[in-house]
Amino acid sequence: MGVSRVRPCSSHAIPANQKSVSMSEIKALRQEILDQVAKFYTLAHADRSFTPGETKIHFAGRVYDAHEMVNMVDAVLDFWLTLGRFADEFTARLAEFLGIEHVLPVNSGSSANLVATETLLSREMGTRQLHPGDQVIVPAVSFPTTIAPLVRGGLIPVFVDCDLGTYNLSLDAVEAAITDRTRAVMFAHTLGNPVNMSRLTKIARRYDLFVVEDICDALGSRWDGQLVGTFGDLATLSFYPAHHITMGEGGAVVTNSAKMAKIARSIRDWGRACWCTHKDTGPNGACGHRFDYKVPGIPSTYDHKYLYSNIGYNLKPTDIQTSMGVAQLEKLPDFIAARKRNFQQLYDGLKPYEAHLILPSWDPCADVSWFAFPMTVRDEAPFSRRELLEWLETARIETRLLFAGNITRQPAYRNVPHRVIGELTNADLVMRGTFFVGVYPGLDDRRIDYILQTFADFFGRF
Repeated sequence: MGVSRVRPCSSHAIPANQKSVSMSEIKALRQEILDQVAKFYTLAHADRSFTPGETKIHFAGRVYDAHEMVNMVDAVLDFWLTLGRFADEFTARLAEFLGIEHVLPVNSGSSANLVATETLLSREMGTRQLHPGDQVIVPAVSFPTTIAPLVRGGLIPVFVDCDLGTYNLSLDAVEAAITDRTRAVMFAHTLGNPVNMSRLTKIARRYDLFVVEDICDALGSRWDGQLVGTFGDLATLSFYPAHHITMGEGGAVVTNSAKMAKIARSIRDWGRACWCTHKDTGPNGACGHRFDYKVPGIPSTYDHKYLYSNIGYNLKPTDIQTSMGVAQLEKLPDFIAARKRNFQQLYDGLKPYEAHLILPSWDPCADVSWFAFPMTVRDEAPFSRRELLEWLETARIETRLLFAGNITRQPAYRNVPHRVIGELTNADLVMRGTFFVGVYPGLDDRRIDYILQTFADFFGRF
């Protein structure tokens, strides 16, 4: 593990009578601290014992070892705090994994959706800029922060139904929703299950629509061999503890468009016009013209670093968070394999109950890095969803509903300006009957077997 250069701090000057400390002593002390952190992990965090019926089986959670804790303390010892060396490493590694040009870390997946939306609304998009009143097709079965930035930006969400089993937006409904005001489609690959991107990208090209992929639940999923998040104009990620990798809080915007990446970075960084005053580029920045910019009405030049070209925010994560992300990325291939393995065990074990449950389905072209295992209680089942959920929760097995269900029925979204395509029949079924249990890498065979036995005990009553 590399040791960063220790930065002097003028407010903590060494007293004149104190013996000077050599860099080798500092380096040795740093390593001693990091070794102790690794030991602390082993003593305090490594135990993952399981007692059926007593130990809670979470639907998701962070899976980590000493590497994450050591990296985070290493970042604290730098005391750089804002984006630094770990952020550089994290963005490079994530870009390499995705095979994409630009990765922009942000402080949450919700912020990633905000930045993506605001990028399309930026005047710097030129003739392709979105304007208030433009329409964006979205799934009615959504997470709220996929929709919220559209509403705040004055865009009109156009809600389409989902397909049962995949719970992804219906592409038949997408085509039916398109008008001369339709400008984009923004959607999540539900619980990691890829949308048919072959068909969707053809639709988008035919009607000149932007495609924004929310892959918060789908990192590592592929459609026809290609990673999701690399098909659209922009994609968004979340690194909340429930997701495939975590930074505690955090997210990212990814794109292959240099223009969109520049706009997104500006929006993330207060709306600042400057992209070139990055560290180690000298006083005039990479462009060599930092102090040459003219502002209309002001006779002198102005520092480009404080010129603002977008309505922006500060949505950056910290280097401490990205240091955790570096360690998590190393585990990502194993995490994906574990999610697939746990999903398959649950699928095989729950097959006998299909008379009462709609089990998940996926296209043969989809290679799914599952976020969770969804299922829907059939209307004709001799029990309610609530009865099944209470049984599982009493057995200490966590469950969750499929986020907002039919979001047009949620209090916050009932009265926003929007369009609805069709009756949203499946979205309503999701709202009254769908839930999921976990497949995350923290689940082992003993926990999976206990989940299946708990389902068997419930269905044995009918």
